[in-house]
Amino acid sequence: MKTADAIRWSNARYHDLAAARYDAKWGITYDGVGQTQVTRKLRKALGRAPGRYGRALEVGAGTGYFGINLVLAGVVGELVATDISSGMLRTLSRSAADLGLEVETVRCEASALPFADGSFDLVFGHAVLHHLPDLDVSFREFRRVLRPGGEIAFCGEPSRLGDGLAALPKRGALAFAPLWRALIGARSRPTWNGAGPTEEEVLERVVDVHAFTPGALYAPAHAAGFERVRVRGEDLMAGLFGWANRTFESTAEPDAVPWAWRVYAHRGYLALQALDRTLLEPRLPAGLFYNLLVSGRAPG
Repeated sequence: MKTADAIRWSNARYHDLAAARYDAKWGITYDGVGQTQVTRKLRKALGRAPGRYGRALEVGAGTGYFGINLVLAGVVGELVATDISSGMLRTLSRSAADLGLEVETVRCEASALPFADGSFDLVFGHAVLHHLPDLDVSFREFRRVLRPGGEIAFCGEPSRLGDGLAALPKRGALAFAPLWRALIGARSRPTWNGAGPTEEEVLERVVDVHAFTPGALYAPAHAAGFERVRVRGEDLMAGLFGWANRTFESTAEPDAVPWAWRVYAHRGYLALQALDRTLLEPRLPAGLFYNLLVSGRAPG
């Protein structure tokens, strides 16, 4: 089993290597679509429409997908973005500057936040908790830096059952990848021509250290002293569809995947996300979905 320090090193190194291509890989945008996506996720996590947060802290901000879009949507006033990867923060800073935004960036660990008690109205993140080796300590830090009545909201965390279900479309896509590449005319990546994996690809397999049950997300938030803790699920059909397509794409040279395919994959994901949201999420247990969301409120 890897030590906490080894997990942190692997995450920092992987995300440094991935930073330059991260937005393109995951289809990250800073437009109306991106703003709608993040505000909808935040609303789902909180169980109500978000207000306006004067000062907010993003943990594991990556290239800025969640936080920058919340600023652009008018939900967050002042954004402080943290990450363990300096490469990710440099990319975030460039994107913010291109959009005319001022965002403070701080390289630090979630378990040791260099901020005074009661500094923020909101502490949030997207797809970050499953990378953290010390969840209990991290949640206590989130609680410490929140003002009384402040809130946490974390989205995009893999569920244990959902992660297992996602293995099915991944295996199917790998089996049919040669046919898929032939149909769309895409060149295979060197890894899929018999060459060894890159350092980035090796690290990508080890940086995820948790897949959660709803209770496993509830417990550290409640133990840290948060009130009104709630865990929701999202992305079932959309998750299965998305992972099949991501697996197909991972076997091809990125610049060889046709734009028409990317449009199809993106629009199909949004359509199935709407199906999940309106039909499945209100009716099925949170643990069935690929992603979990957790929120809570600091007393006061």
